[in-house]
Amino acid sequence: MNVSTDAVDFASSLPWLWMRSSIYIRPYLTVSLLLVAGWFSYIVLGKITTARGDKTTKLNGPANPSFLFGLYRKISEAEDPGVLFEDWALQYGPAFRIPGGFGSSRIVICDARANAHFYSKETFCYVQTKLSRVFIENLFGRGLLWAEGESHRRQRKALSPAFSNAAIRKLTPVFYDAAYKTKANWDSILDTGSGEAVIDVQVWMNRIALDAVGIAGFGHDFHALDGKENHVVDIFESFASGDTNLISRFVFFMGPVFPILQKLPTKENLIIKRLKATMKGIAKELLERNREGGVGGEKGIGEEKSIIGLLIKAETSTSSLVMSPEEILAQNVLLLAGYETTSISLTWALIELCRKPEKQQRLREELSHFVGADPSFDQLSSGLPYLDAVTQEVLRLHPPVHETTRVATQDDIIPFTVPITTASGDQTNSLVISEGTVVTSPIRYMNRAEVFWGANAKEFDPERWLEGGDYSKAKEIQGHRHTLTFSDGPRTCLGKSFALTEFKSVLSVLIRNYSFDLPEGPNTKIEKHPSILPRPKVSGEVGAKAPMKVRRVE
Repeated sequence: MNVSTDAVDFASSLPWLWMRSSIYIRPYLTVSLLLVAGWFSYIVLGKITTARGDKTTKLNGPANPSFLFGLYRKISEAEDPGVLFEDWALQYGPAFRIPGGFGSSRIVICDARANAHFYSKETFCYVQTKLSRVFIENLFGRGLLWAEGESHRRQRKALSPAFSNAAIRKLTPVFYDAAYKTKANWDSILDTGSGEAVIDVQVWMNRIALDAVGIAGFGHDFHALDGKENHVVDIFESFASGDTNLISRFVFFMGPVFPILQKLPTKENLIIKRLKATMKGIAKELLERNREGGVGGEKGIGEEKSIIGLLIKAETSTSSLVMSPEEILAQNVLLLAGYETTSISLTWALIELCRKPEKQQRLREELSHFVGADPSFDQLSSGLPYLDAVTQEVLRLHPPVHETTRVATQDDIIPFTVPITTASGDQTNSLVISEGTVVTSPIRYMNRAEVFWGANAKEFDPERWLEGGDYSKAKEIQGHRHTLTFSDGPRTCLGKSFALTEFKSVLSVLIRNYSFDLPEGPNTKIEKHPSILPRPKVSGEVGAKAPMKVRRVE
């Protein structure tokens, strides 16, 4: 799309102007420049969109509270964005339009059949927005998460064998090892006290997740559980530290409309740049080491079944699955994916089990017969029904990623289970989508809506997954166990088995050996803390901290 050479030159000069303007002395000037650039872009892009025409079904939706921000700000700051979508679905029906900044908008689909159709056509008909692709490329490069269409299919096929059940079975001891290193550290803390200690469990879940994905996925020990300094953890944690200033907040909220803003040297953008450089360096070092057969010439680390081994194989292959050096280095995104999502989910699991002590005890009783041995991969997969129920309920209630937003690359018709009401009041069972329309699948809403999960949809109730539990309406939802936590379709989470096995093995060790309580008991207030992905925190704590009273189980 040709906007104008002058506009591009002006926008690209903003980072230089920012760095030369005595940092933060004149924020109002920078905001003014951004507003001028934004307004100019809005006028030009608006004319282009109008000229192209829009056949998308006209829908009702919530009013626009701000021309600048639309509803982006309200949604991002909501304690539970899923409740907002649920309220709007009740008011406007299973499809509605919500406004964005500078007159933009997107369509939200809250119907099981519509979501199944949407996910089935990902990477070709529905692709990531320009914002997402710029963010991913800036942070990781052009790897699996960035790729679309045939490139995505090829990269995913090359990596899939490393995430098979057979491969994960062999990696299960790595997850247990991380859990027992944590146990050794906690036992030392408890030994110095009276048998009880307040421990920030989220910090330790971060360390478990990083060491596990480092060893199991890349043959590299970050030694996070050994207390060694680690630049990757430091960078991840810096996303959640401190308050953001006016410029940073402006860039954050307007980024979805003008991705060029992500190139400004705000605090968050500079952190992203550091993270990319650090992770690229790690991936490059591991790749070079494994090409040489591992440390000391040993073959183990470069084994074909590891992620890094498969990347090397893909690099030297002459098959259609060959990956470029750029694509190989960009797979360092798997480090972030394995670290961030697993640590958040484990923290939520301990929080929910603290809120419902009787369920924590029931899980402990199921695991109590494992003395001197750990559950095998097969037992973790299907032999421990309550552990499985707890796992599914945590992932249902607290999906790390709250929504999937894509843009249509071609016209489409989305079918619905129940009729939708158009802006003119007509009823229809399908939604016409024009090329260029932005569509959102609200994962958190679909996982927690009363229309699918019943009156207790927002309660932690593992028993719903056991025999006799009723979630019949939710069975209309496609995806793993009728949730969208792992997405669906061509982009369904490649590391699903990896994540589930790690989650269950770590939780089984912790619950067998310790009891957990929140600082103020089951009613302790938990808040959302902004990070790469939203994290839980105990109210009143500075940063993403989740301190708990930890005791040994006698």
